[in-house]
Amino acid sequence: MAAPAQPKKIVAPTVSQINAEFVTQLACKYWAPHIKKKSPFDIKVIEDIYEKEIVKSRFAIRKIMLLEFSQYLENYLWMNYSPEVSSKAYLMSICCMVNEKFRENVPAWETFKKKPDHFPFFFKCILKAALAETDGEFSLHEQTVLLLFLDHCFNSLEVDLIRSQVQQLISLPMWMGLQPARLELELKKTPKLRKFWNLIKKNDEKMDPEAREQAYQERRFLSQLIQKFISVLKSVPLSEPVTMDKVHYCERFIELMIDLEALLPTRRWFNTILDDTHLLVHCYLSNLVHREEDGHLFSQLLDMLKFYTGFEINDQTGNALTENEMTTIHYDRITSLQRAAFAHFPELYDFALSNVAEVDTRESLIKCFGPLSSNTLHQVASYLCLLPTLPKTEDTTFDKKFLLELLVSRHERRISQIQQLNQMPLYPTEKIIWDENIVPTEYYSGEGCLALPKLNLQFLTLHDYLLRNFNLFRLESTYEIRQDIEDSVSRMKPWQSEYGGVVFGGWARMAQPIVAFTVVEVAKPNIGENWPTRVRADVTINLNVRDHIKDEWEGLRKHDVCFLITVRPTKPYGTKFDRRRPFIEQVGLVYVRGCEIQGMLDDKGRVIEDGPEPRPNLRGESRTFRVFLDPNQYQQDMTNTIQNGAEDVYETFNIIMRRKPKENNFKAVLETIRNLMNTDCVVPDWLHDIILGYGDPSSAHYSKMPNPIATLDFNDTFLSIEHLKTSFPGHNVKVTVDDPALQIPPFRITFPVRSGKGKKRKDADGEDEDTEEAKILIVEPHVIPNRGPYPYNQPKRNTIQFTHTQIEAIRAGMQPGLTMVVGPPGTGKTDVAVQIISNIYHNFPEQRTLIVTHSNQALNQLFEKIMALDIDERHLLRLGHGEEELETEKDFSRYGRVNYVLARRIELLEEVKRLQKSLGVPGDASYTCETAGYFFLYQVMSRWEEYISKVKNKANILPDVTEISTFFPFHEYFANAPQPIFKGRSYEEDMEIAEGCFRHIKKIFTQLEEFRASELLRSGLDRSKYLLVKEAKIIAMTCTHAALKRHDLVKLGFKYDNILMEEAAQILEIETFIPLLLQNPQDGFSRLKRWIMIGDHHQLPPVIKNMAFQKYSNMEQSLFTRFVRIGVPTVDLDAQGRARASLCNLYNWRYKNLGNLPHVQLLPEFSTANAGLLYDFQLINVEDFQGVGESEPNPYFYQNLGEAEYVVALFMYMCLLGYPADKISILTTYNGQKHLIRDIINRRCGNNPLIGRPNKVTTVDRFQGQQNDYILLSLVRTRAVGHLRDVRRLVVAMSRARLGLYIFARVSLFQNCFELTPAFSQLTARPLHLHIIPTEPFPTSRKNGERPSREVQIIKNMPQMANFVYNMYMHLIQTTHHYHQTLLQLPPAMVEEGEEVQSQETELETEEEGMPAQADIPSLTDGSSSQETLASQTEPTCNQTEPTCNQTETTPNQTGAGSNPEAISALSKITAAVAGPEAVPAEANTHPDATSAPEETK
Repeated sequence: MAAPAQPKKIVAPTVSQINAEFVTQLACKYWAPHIKKKSPFDIKVIEDIYEKEIVKSRFAIRKIMLLEFSQYLENYLWMNYSPEVSSKAYLMSICCMVNEKFRENVPAWETFKKKPDHFPFFFKCILKAALAETDGEFSLHEQTVLLLFLDHCFNSLEVDLIRSQVQQLISLPMWMGLQPARLELELKKTPKLRKFWNLIKKNDEKMDPEAREQAYQERRFLSQLIQKFISVLKSVPLSEPVTMDKVHYCERFIELMIDLEALLPTRRWFNTILDDTHLLVHCYLSNLVHREEDGHLFSQLLDMLKFYTGFEINDQTGNALTENEMTTIHYDRITSLQRAAFAHFPELYDFALSNVAEVDTRESLIKCFGPLSSNTLHQVASYLCLLPTLPKTEDTTFDKKFLLELLVSRHERRISQIQQLNQMPLYPTEKIIWDENIVPTEYYSGEGCLALPKLNLQFLTLHDYLLRNFNLFRLESTYEIRQDIEDSVSRMKPWQSEYGGVVFGGWARMAQPIVAFTVVEVAKPNIGENWPTRVRADVTINLNVRDHIKDEWEGLRKHDVCFLITVRPTKPYGTKFDRRRPFIEQVGLVYVRGCEIQGMLDDKGRVIEDGPEPRPNLRGESRTFRVFLDPNQYQQDMTNTIQNGAEDVYETFNIIMRRKPKENNFKAVLETIRNLMNTDCVVPDWLHDIILGYGDPSSAHYSKMPNPIATLDFNDTFLSIEHLKTSFPGHNVKVTVDDPALQIPPFRITFPVRSGKGKKRKDADGEDEDTEEAKILIVEPHVIPNRGPYPYNQPKRNTIQFTHTQIEAIRAGMQPGLTMVVGPPGTGKTDVAVQIISNIYHNFPEQRTLIVTHSNQALNQLFEKIMALDIDERHLLRLGHGEEELETEKDFSRYGRVNYVLARRIELLEEVKRLQKSLGVPGDASYTCETAGYFFLYQVMSRWEEYISKVKNKANILPDVTEISTFFPFHEYFANAPQPIFKGRSYEEDMEIAEGCFRHIKKIFTQLEEFRASELLRSGLDRSKYLLVKEAKIIAMTCTHAALKRHDLVKLGFKYDNILMEEAAQILEIETFIPLLLQNPQDGFSRLKRWIMIGDHHQLPPVIKNMAFQKYSNMEQSLFTRFVRIGVPTVDLDAQGRARASLCNLYNWRYKNLGNLPHVQLLPEFSTANAGLLYDFQLINVEDFQGVGESEPNPYFYQNLGEAEYVVALFMYMCLLGYPADKISILTTYNGQKHLIRDIINRRCGNNPLIGRPNKVTTVDRFQGQQNDYILLSLVRTRAVGHLRDVRRLVVAMSRARLGLYIFARVSLFQNCFELTPAFSQLTARPLHLHIIPTEPFPTSRKNGERPSREVQIIKNMPQMANFVYNMYMHLIQTTHHYHQTLLQLPPAMVEEGEEVQSQETELETEEEGMPAQADIPSLTDGSSSQETLASQTEPTCNQTEPTCNQTETTPNQTGAGSNPEAISALSKITAAVAGPEAVPAEANTHPDATSAPEETK
């Protein structure tokens, strides 16, 4: 097969090109935001731009990108639009801009919402233009642009402005476009509709003729558009050349149809119209489908449309149809056809009298209807109301082929959706992997349409929801698999040998040549299936590789996925591989099949099982793996071999490829989704409609749930009664006790319960007209019962003073229903989550809570905070692989908990032994949990009951306090508690203490009773399962773990009542949904009571590697974001405590009134200035360095040497002033720049103790969820803004710093960007050159915002900064050096040889101990404890190399691409100065992705 040509990447224009453009000159004159004096509006400008720039360049993306970026739409087009100036060029310009905004994935409708008056007129003009003749005023290309605009409108129904216009086109009156007979038939089916139809007719009669005509046009718009499309489609020839404009028009039209069919509000009435026009039949018979190259994408889109037109749903009610209902519909269609045949067509008697199963296949239908004449076929169709009645005297105008296809396609038996899915192979094959329409390359520009499902706001049914996610997840994994295959196979360099076989000229870590492959088992199919239950094969490879790689291959575990590949190269030995050319033809790749490892075989041919016992040592290099093949795929391949005589794929494999385990869980997730679709997945009723995107979005909010809980125990949430009162502003708080001394937490609060029904509507101001009762809270302080006399018996307490919005989030989380908390950066999301968990745990001790997060790191943070609250650790359990990273000495994994239970059992039995001894009871009560239980019942309880009867209040006698202590039976046992146990002050107090002591004893026996199961269950696995299913109350896992292990959890009978999700906006839609279904329903209902999602949709979404899935399919939209877009109520946390208020202003404009917590103003660290720097944040302009700005050695691998050097220079400057290196992180927006900066850090700072390494050098995306005191940020791009244009990335970048943020960027580029204006207008208000105060050491006493008393130096560019840092460093080295000379009285000449240096260092370190604590070293921090050590370590080395420093001019590392070898950087001198000539490596250790390894040239 000829490989498709590689798509070209759209190259963004450079700043200089932008400035030279005609468009930019016009923008500066008419609409640029930074120009003060603008020329008046001129319609001719729009005409000129459209004709000369857009049409002339054939709608070149580059031109449209420039226009959109210059804010043409916001500041010129829409601002001046009115019916008077409306023209073709005006309409088309607006459509192009909106389409470009959608392509760039930036908000498109904001401008229209601000000025909505003329939108209805504008929309009507668009509808008119879309129906215009193709050879008239609007060309086909222009009409394709209009179709795309309409598609965006139909997909933006959540925007009120758009919905109000679109609704006219897709509501019931559109049935005017049906044939009269079909309309009658449809109205007969649903009698309720006839009533509505008559109403519509009445209303139409009342309209004036002009309005009625307008309404009729709108209603008929879609049916007229379909007719127009059919005429364009028919004009495509079969083999003659065709213009691509026609093909693109047809593709976009089918895309629009798919989108209309895939949304219930648009599909409801439209599906009947579509069916009535027989669009699918016309398309399948068209020439375009049969044109192999041009029609490939069209055919794929057509299959999608066919799938959605026959989707298993009732269009009117929106209910999913079951298998039986679908069969009934099919049977009804066939029997009505049989009835018509029987009554009117004697030639069809045979057909009419056959049973349905005999005549409902395509073959038998063609056999029955094929011999009939065209006129007869037309009559049959008209009896079924499919076509208008044929007058007796006339012949049909329809083609026989069309009529036959119409009847056959309508009545043939369809395979059900679920059957189709079950027969689908889960592994991608070569046909899918390299199909650009399904899995586009990384160069997808967003121009064309693709045969991919889209994730928008709404879905038809749960099946549709799961299926779209299934397909996208499968294809996204396919994209990653393609990258891995291309990488591994090209590294192996397959060439054709002289004898025509394959020879491998290279090697790959992740792939090996196959020595032998045999299929060893094909098991029988299950009843009713035609594919085998399992297929197993043996793969033999020769592991003649390094030991660690051999270990990796031998370490392949059960269920790991590998790929079997066949290559038949045609290129001779030694041919070079060119990454820019198509991959398949270069390596001669023929087949790819997936397989799953069962295990490695031992010497005797048995599978080595995974387990605790060590693996056997195998001799030799040959290893054989037993693998499972995909049964569906095997069945398809074998059928193809037998029926079509194709070759047997399974005899050709010659490469096996493995993947990294972390990226290789796609098959398990796909199986999970497929299993979900095969079971009746029961979503709680209160969630069902919201998940599909219908109904009232607030219906699952606790205020609307049918079962709100009136009284809740807030436990330790409030710190005082004042805290409680401020937490419920606008409420009247009534405390049940009047004595202020008793008004102390914990509090129980009784809320006014509103009945859900008959709730009063809100008045105009939005205030509830409810009575005052709704505002009264009854607060009851209660005392936690005494838990015992030991200090550790005291409960742990929350110490955080929650704000009132945090309290609202906590309250909502405790109530049943769906709670969504939007947590901007630094607003205490994790603290709120932990408090909700704790409160649910104490209020509902019998319920179990599941915690799900996106990353292991977030789960660990949650766990560390849960540990600090009053939650018994035996109820905590952590599943998955991240538990090893927990920063506590306790192990919360399954086996860690089992060990904890066993150890705790022994501890408690020891306590029982001590108790038994103290009571003087003979025997061995502490032998097992069971004997301990009997001991408690017969010995402990009897003594306690006797004691209570003695000290209890007698009716008439005043109680005696001393009796409590005198009769207390457990004095000896509590002898090790703080004494005296009884205070003797009051009867009540001492009685409570006595009961506390008994509670302590009782808890021991309660726990032992719970641990009794671990005595009965012998294996660790059984014990761990018991813990998971019975003992644990709070179970935590990542969303990936939930998706992988769903099958196992359901099988175990895992149950839970509440789900809390952290980082919910970073979790893929499907991975958010699966955790809802980790349990089997009880009696057909889900037991889920609460779903709490905490996240921030203004920060970065889930990571999708392929741009097409991210942009075109909207796969990056998380469920959290979708819920926010639908309008589900959220609690927005509104006070941050992370960053200085000035830094918070850079991103708080994105949130609803985000303020600061008081400590951000009060604490000294926030009020003190950043030492040595004039500002707490600054945007520093970086111009081209040696004539180069950004460079791109690989796709999207952007680097910018000037910025990288500048960032590292500032980092070194800060460290030399005394800033701790671990308080500084360096962030960038691209991977290429990250590797470049790491490289420079390795060379400049290396292991230099005077400077150190930054805490992290990483990308903004990777650093989400983390923070540091000082952030240095490089924005890299100099030609186009790139993906920082996504405001969410900007928010993350701006919100990582607590005290200082320094951004390096090309200011002229970023300040023009409309989306970034709120942040960049603040950044550009300060000087764009770096302002430093070199003589101010860290820490400083200067207050933030004060003018410094010392001299401020302005750094103009990177080379100046590099020189400055170099001189500063050398000055520091020399002063430190002289200091040590005087201290140790050593002449400098003594230090020459390397060995002497070492001995001297040791000597210095020993001398060090006697040194004074403070050393007077200029420019170093005054209070740094380790400065002498630093100096002593660096001093001799530097001394040795000083002459080199001063004499040799060192050229910089040529790091990454685009750097200039002649560029002299002063920073390189530091490398030499610190490390000496030997220490400078010849080649830096760059990342494998980096294209050129940096070199040091002398």
